[in-house]
Amino acid sequence: MDATWEEFGWERLGDGVGRRRLPRWDATVALVVGTDGVLLCDTGSTLREGVELRGQIQGLLGRRVTHIALSHPHFDHVLGTAAFAGAQVYGAAGLTDLLRAGTEDLHRSAVLQGVSEQDAAEAVDVLVAPHHQVCGQWTLDLGGGREVLLADVGPGHSGQDLAVLVPGSPAVVLCGDLVEESGEPQAGPDAVTSRWPAALDRLLALGGEDARYVPGHGAVVDAAFVRAQRDALAARFGVS
Repeated sequence: MDATWEEFGWERLGDGVGRRRLPRWDATVALVVGTDGVLLCDTGSTLREGVELRGQIQGLLGRRVTHIALSHPHFDHVLGTAAFAGAQVYGAAGLTDLLRAGTEDLHRSAVLQGVSEQDAAEAVDVLVAPHHQVCGQWTLDLGGGREVLLADVGPGHSGQDLAVLVPGSPAVVLCGDLVEESGEPQAGPDAVTSRWPAALDRLLALGGEDARYVPGHGAVVDAAFVRAQRDALAARFGVS
């Protein structure tokens, strides 16, 4: 299985763990594979993108996605979720109500960033909000000894930031947009800037010094990069 990640355009991060950097916005989606379950972290910016991902994953694994973790509520990370019928969807506490009530904002944001009116409307019409909300931490057992930890480490980049820890040697931490490598971290109107540095402290405590940290946008980084970004954000927003 692991030998075929690159053939499908995915980057292998560890045993049964990989990610793809989607075109246009360079948003990361990631897979964690167990014997009984498959976790997908984030789902792309449109339903069309979600369907493409579903086909890729079926070709790569010969299996369906069983669980989805949404790292935060921005359009480029959530609008493909409806393509994965039957998957159990997880998000940070408060994300379910936010997505159900905020479809107009999601549609507007997607169109402003260049998604076509038709694609934005289609994705929002069938938007899937989380079935399960993580307050603190939640362990998912994907079978074969593969357990992953979902952690509500925010707020920071948004009001609902969920990280995923995949134990291993080294561990892999899926950071969402709490960490960005391909550009300066984006602080939109829903960012909680006063608490963002503390969220990165929690992220570092979760993964430790030797983990591989996977940003929502950009190349995989190490703990030193996350710590430097934490300090830069603290200086930028005047937070100790």
